[in-house]
Amino acid sequence: MGNAAVGRFAPSPSGRMHLGNVLCALLAWLSARKQGGRYLLRIEDLDEMRCPRSFAGLILDDLRWLGLDWDGEVPYQSERTALYERYEAVLREIGLLYPCFCSRAALHAASAPHLSDGRVVYAGTCRDLTPDEAAEKKKVRAPATRLRVPDEEIVFTDGVFGAYRENLARECGDFIIRRSDGVFAYQLAVVVDDALSGVTEVVRGSDLLSSTPRQIWLHRLLGFTPPDYIHIPLLCGHDGRRLSKRDEDLDLGLLRERFSPERIVGALACAAGLTDRPEPVPARELIGGFSWDRVPRHDLLLPDIFQ
Repeated sequence: MGNAAVGRFAPSPSGRMHLGNVLCALLAWLSARKQGGRYLLRIEDLDEMRCPRSFAGLILDDLRWLGLDWDGEVPYQSERTALYERYEAVLREIGLLYPCFCSRAALHAASAPHLSDGRVVYAGTCRDLTPDEAAEKKKVRAPATRLRVPDEEIVFTDGVFGAYRENLARECGDFIIRRSDGVFAYQLAVVVDDALSGVTEVVRGSDLLSSTPRQIWLHRLLGFTPPDYIHIPLLCGHDGRRLSKRDEDLDLGLLRERFSPERIVGALACAAGLTDRPEPVPARELIGGFSWDRVPRHDLLLPDIFQ
């Protein structure tokens, strides 16, 4: 991809960044910089109630402190509703959207189709409601907006995990693009933002691997070219539990009191296979030796210094 490479880091400011977020930001930055490309930052604060602007400010400050610079302005998804509405209208025009009145409880009922990883496949309950039936239900409950998917297999090659395939109808089902409260869902927003900002490479956690076929299909529907996808292993504690903002695992607020940015970057680089020893190193010094071939496919162990 050469100089045309455009990477990005798109955190959701629902809390302070933890080490797993930092690892993702670091690897995305190294990949873009190694290719002589651009590195964009986007704040994914679609749900403003859960994502106060104060946390977004802390994320920007933490990235600067770590030495991970970015190019251009920082867009906030909460300010882009009108843009997403334009692309929602495109999907509506081609007849793929319908109102869904199902409650969360109904979606997760025992009778609903479940995959081995616990994901629920939407059963199509509201797919064929008549306009009159939908109008009656709307008197009781505001609907979400759901997108019809075809019985089609989406296949792509992930930069770390290799070949991945998923049948949209059997392994996903029709999915929500706008919640009942009017907030746009991640799937549509991320596709529009990546496409319009020229992103060519998406680096993110392997927990999002299964959402990629939906996004590739949306890219195609809207006339965009999907980026390359690289899903990185998750960073886990010695108990096997993945790090989470919800648990306030080793957030940057705590870590900055104990460690230098070079110490954090060096330890994470070693955990990800980029270096042999967890010695302090500035992020910029890792660019020359960076290669995705060195990153393992299995979950990564939290470095001992953080235990």
